[in-house]
Amino acid sequence: MMASDSRQIPRISLHDWENRKNEIQKEIMHAAENVGFFIIKDQDTPSRADIEEIFKTSEAFFQLSDEVKGQTPFIREQNTGWEKRAQIRPSTNLPDQKESIQLQYHRRKDQTWPQVDDQIPDFHQTVAGFMEKTQVVSMRILSCLAIGLGLEEDYFTKIHDITSNEAMTTLRLLHYHETENRAIPDGHIRAGAHTDYDFLTLLFQRTGEDGLEVCPGRECYTSFGMSDVWTPVKASTGEIVCNIGDMLMSLSDDRLKSLFHRVRNPRTGESRKARHSIAFFNQPIRSAIIQGPLKKYPPVLAKDFILDAARRNYAQGEKERLEAVQNSKFQYPDSGQTGIILSANA
Repeated sequence: MMASDSRQIPRISLHDWENRKNEIQKEIMHAAENVGFFIIKDQDTPSRADIEEIFKTSEAFFQLSDEVKGQTPFIREQNTGWEKRAQIRPSTNLPDQKESIQLQYHRRKDQTWPQVDDQIPDFHQTVAGFMEKTQVVSMRILSCLAIGLGLEEDYFTKIHDITSNEAMTTLRLLHYHETENRAIPDGHIRAGAHTDYDFLTLLFQRTGEDGLEVCPGRECYTSFGMSDVWTPVKASTGEIVCNIGDMLMSLSDDRLKSLFHRVRNPRTGESRKARHSIAFFNQPIRSAIIQGPLKKYPPVLAKDFILDAARRNYAQGEKERLEAVQNSKFQYPDSGQTGIILSANA
């Protein structure tokens, strides 16, 4: 059984941002360089009220029938749409016990966004507004990291334009299924161990819906190593859990740390109700060049970095996945989907 430890995840207050920016910048850089995960609190945007509103909207979406949700299917090439128990992790070669929908801001007026405003009033307005607000705090964090790496303050913000047709930044609404009335199949967990391929992930959780854990031991973005010690990251409504992605680790010449993390199953005595979370994956525009100041790795387009990361991380489990699909091993009576979707994000 994997062990847990009491390692502390840094907590950083963004209160009085304009006057404390230099102090906050040092705290964020220290956390990114030495831990890889940190928790943001006291931000003015998105506010706690904004976060509570988006969770209500997300929960309402997942309460819709699969037939309705399935009208916005997952499109692998665009990394958009709805999936259910269809993302297989190379760490488990089994599908995660969850469903999700991925949305990109610049596509908000096309068919990759669900047409459900008649069932969920102001769905589009609420989600788009939340993305705009989360973009603000994301760029503040990225400006701190740019300064810490010796780059211009706006170096990262210039390549993270969510309105661009080249944008890859994605909002993911997630629903981990309850286990009160449905047993999790042997060997499956809510989300298998993985790193994020992106630049910077901002994760929103709700108090009482724990399960996120962090694992140190990642040496560089090309390796796939895990230690056997996991650190729980307590869920708290209003706070933002931030983690460095593989792309930023590469661009920092491995200075900043992209760590493995997972969402474990509920333990004895813990809530077995559904878990909801919301992830905002900051990714540069497709044509952005990814290469660090020291040029440790060859330059690569952001779009190619994502594709290469997916191929590399999933290669070792390809045989098992093909066998699973051929044998219909992971067909679920309430889903009918096989576990073959490969998302570029966690």
